[in-house]
Amino acid sequence: MLRSSDLIRLPYTPDLTEGGIAYACRSLAYTYDRMGGSPLQRLRRIVAGVAVELAFRRFLGEQAVPFDVLGATPFTEPDRYDVALGGHRCDLKSYHLSRRRQIALVRRDPGLLFQAPALVPLDQCAAEDYRPDDIYLFAFLLGIVAASQDDAARAQAAGQPLYFIAPLPNAWARPVSWLPLERLALKSECDRPIQVELGGQDAERRFIVQTLDLPPRRRVFVPGEWYTVAYLHARRRPEARLGLHSPQRGAAHIVHPHEWGNLWVYGMDIFLAGWITRQEFRRQASLLNAGASIFQYTRTRTKNLALPLAQLHPLAPLLDQARAWEAAKKNQR
Repeated sequence: MLRSSDLIRLPYTPDLTEGGIAYACRSLAYTYDRMGGSPLQRLRRIVAGVAVELAFRRFLGEQAVPFDVLGATPFTEPDRYDVALGGHRCDLKSYHLSRRRQIALVRRDPGLLFQAPALVPLDQCAAEDYRPDDIYLFAFLLGIVAASQDDAARAQAAGQPLYFIAPLPNAWARPVSWLPLERLALKSECDRPIQVELGGQDAERRFIVQTLDLPPRRRVFVPGEWYTVAYLHARRRPEARLGLHSPQRGAAHIVHPHEWGNLWVYGMDIFLAGWITRQEFRRQASLLNAGASIFQYTRTRTKNLALPLAQLHPLAPLLDQARAWEAAKKNQR
């Protein structure tokens, strides 16, 4: 039975967001979106999830808990698991709380998190490539986002970091035909020069990136052999249109100023809650239909299996057991 005293609070540092953004940008052409919403919302969810995973790995290292990440999900493959403890695969389920009032209340009283159920999407629970002794770990990230133009402007005025990105449609990011984008070019209608980064894939589907300095109203050709372009990134929000063109795609793709979004997640705290085996979870959880209003979501977008957070096991004994598993393994060598 989990208690408030069992919650583990981790500090949040900007490098966690940086790591999340790097992963999210590279995953654009591959990730499966079960939650719905806009591409920018999906990317922010990825940033938050990866930030929690990185913080958890750092915590394990600080606590001298041996773990394995060989099975961690590369962005080119479906979800598998994040770390393994003592040979037990661990799937870290994290929830991003971004409402300011909710964040303030939880920071004052972390026990409020017990109002949130532990959720696992129904399709993941039904997957056949998991073992009964696999472990679900649950965590919460408290962090605001500056999604609107006004919020981004306030963040900039306060000296906060920003990361503007424009995800491209499937015709550019996930084309049906795998053909080179010959004479790929960018053109800016901004009055001032602007630096823009492109991310995509080459002929072998390897991730590639290129940064260009775009002068006003002049076409600039992109070096290299490109087969996809998944996103554009700019250090400031472009005040005018940008055009991406290749004869292979026909008409140019125009990115309007309002289509750029700030991807930065301004994290404050991470709370590690508890754990449970997959077998236990499936036996005890109940169905939560899409559209339900719960503590961490105004409305769920998919069917889940749900369990009260209090029914999880505390994390500290699991970490002690992981140390013991590793010590026993060494003694057998």
